[in-house]
Amino acid sequence: MSLSGKRLVIFGCGYVGSAVAQAAQAAGARVEALTRNPEKAAALRAAGVAKVVVADLASTDWHAEVAGGPDFVVNTVSSGGRDQYWQSYVVGMQSILSWAGAGSQPVGTMVYTSSTSVYPQGEGAVVDEIADAPGATPNGTTIRQSEVLLEHAPVSAIVRHFILRLAGIYGPRRHHLLDQMRDGAASLNGSGTHRLNLVHRDDIVSAILACFQAPASVGSEIFNVADIAPALRAEVVAWLAQQLGRPVPAFDGTVTARRGGSPMPDRIISSAKIVRVLGWQPRYPDYQAGFGAILGGGKSADDAGKL
Repeated sequence: MSLSGKRLVIFGCGYVGSAVAQAAQAAGARVEALTRNPEKAAALRAAGVAKVVVADLASTDWHAEVAGGPDFVVNTVSSGGRDQYWQSYVVGMQSILSWAGAGSQPVGTMVYTSSTSVYPQGEGAVVDEIADAPGATPNGTTIRQSEVLLEHAPVSAIVRHFILRLAGIYGPRRHHLLDQMRDGAASLNGSGTHRLNLVHRDDIVSAILACFQAPASVGSEIFNVADIAPALRAEVVAWLAQQLGRPVPAFDGTVTARRGGSPMPDRIISSAKIVRVLGWQPRYPDYQAGFGAILGGGKSADDAGKL
């Protein structure tokens, strides 16, 4: 399905959403966006986004400003802070579903960028979409609750939906581990004994576009989105040190924790399903390709100064 002439509404137009906006515009879509950040709104307008609304997704203030019935919707909202998960994810999703249900026509396809934090599995497990996903932390549980809301949305509101459970996001301007290495850190917190499941921002964008363009024969689905070669954290650190010409930092041996405080699990997030069903292929299949592009100065949306 071509995006040319289609209407796309992006909720939460931040790091991922802004890149989706640029890619969709390039494909000929009419893009509208909602953000709570006035500076981001100004940047979106300057980049040619057709309509930009500044509002909190969890409110209903924006409902009258965004016409219902778009061809596509993507919800890429972020938490806005550690204490804002419920408002951002659950109340925000409730607001979207209320808006969608009130339109004269339903949303055609909605994509929701969720998180692999809904999975509790560790100990080297290969985790696919049929694995139990109750939420591994309080924040993960909240995100799972927002998924359930979308799963139960009536077709009178949203004809089809895709839930994308994203691995650890990195890309242009977002590479904390690389920044630590560049700053010459002699030691890093935690250990290097768990695998890092990562996904480059540009591969998230291509996965979202693949969902929009999925044939009608593909119904609502949940997909993991991760690169296809997770590596031990120690391996990634050693490789980055080599690329930077720096000594390999030591690990301080503390328990590496994720948001919510639980230990970082060792597991392999499998994205085989989205590859099989939609034919999605990551441009950056492993950390070497992704970090290599960043270190080499490869340009993408933000690097080019467009959004």
